[in-house]
Amino acid sequence: MEKGILNIKNLKTSFRIQDDYYAAVDNVSLTLNKNEVLAIVGESGCGKSALAFSIMGLHKQARIEGEILYNNANLVNLPNNKMNELRGDSLGMIFQDPMSALNPLMIIGDQIEEVLYLHNKSMSKKEQAKKALYLLEKVGITNPKRTYHQFPHELSGGMRQRVIIAIAIANEPEILIADEPTTALDATIQSQILDLMVELKEEMEAGIILITHDLGVVAEMADRVAVMYAGQIVEITDVYTLFKEPLHPYTRSLLNSIPTNVEPKSKLHVIQGIVPTLQNLPRTGCRFSHRIAWIGDDCHEKDPELHEVSPGHFVRCTCYKHFDFENSKEDEQLESRSK
Repeated sequence: MEKGILNIKNLKTSFRIQDDYYAAVDNVSLTLNKNEVLAIVGESGCGKSALAFSIMGLHKQARIEGEILYNNANLVNLPNNKMNELRGDSLGMIFQDPMSALNPLMIIGDQIEEVLYLHNKSMSKKEQAKKALYLLEKVGITNPKRTYHQFPHELSGGMRQRVIIAIAIANEPEILIADEPTTALDATIQSQILDLMVELKEEMEAGIILITHDLGVVAEMADRVAVMYAGQIVEITDVYTLFKEPLHPYTRSLLNSIPTNVEPKSKLHVIQGIVPTLQNLPRTGCRFSHRIAWIGDDCHEKDPELHEVSPGHFVRCTCYKHFDFENSKEDEQLESRSK
């Protein structure tokens, strides 16, 4: 993979449960390039947010191994005071729940000014206030002066999310991580937030890691997509190839689970089983095998690796070569979706 602004190599993030550690992110390697949206997709419990928090150094009680390389430094081994210098400056993050991410006892203006002051102490109070108003206007808030003096509980969910974005981009970060940025927002506000993020990416030429389970958002936003299952990347490619020629059984199952009006009377595909808990997660063999039990064990690798099947297109395990849906009609539905 090419060298980007952020290079993750063999990242492993483990959490202690009783007397042992269990990896929620297991041997993940990724590259983020400048002016690119890299989407990380998968069901809840696949390790997406654990990966994002590992990059930002926000895990308090986790064992993190491997490398997260940014500006020739490994963020895994960086002292907390050095990470504090990067967070909110070179590294920005849009959190999933804007209500819990904002301080309920501080007005919006003070919360934006705080991140400005922490990374530029020479900025005067007047300059901070001016920049805060500019940022509120930039993220599409129609009355920034009023919002500046409001508390979080006085704002709608969409407004709070815009404030979170304003805080995240306040110091024009080189890397922006968006963890489910449109969760619980209605469709109109969701579209506005996504358009805003695309606009900001182009203006700042930042690299964006978009954490989501919404494949519609992926189709609209992403340049490349990494599909994550049970702590591992199972497929990674450009967004066009992912929707046109998905290969891994999990990717194909996710795409086939999207409701469509192509076949109005067709049944919605349901992926059998659930993502295993950390303690019950199989650490050898194909981790998706128990959810496609009709595929023989000999179709899976004993120690599945990512294979480059075409330039820039990586797939884990050779089971993709033998996979078909139990119901042949589901293959037809997936094919119709890709057209």
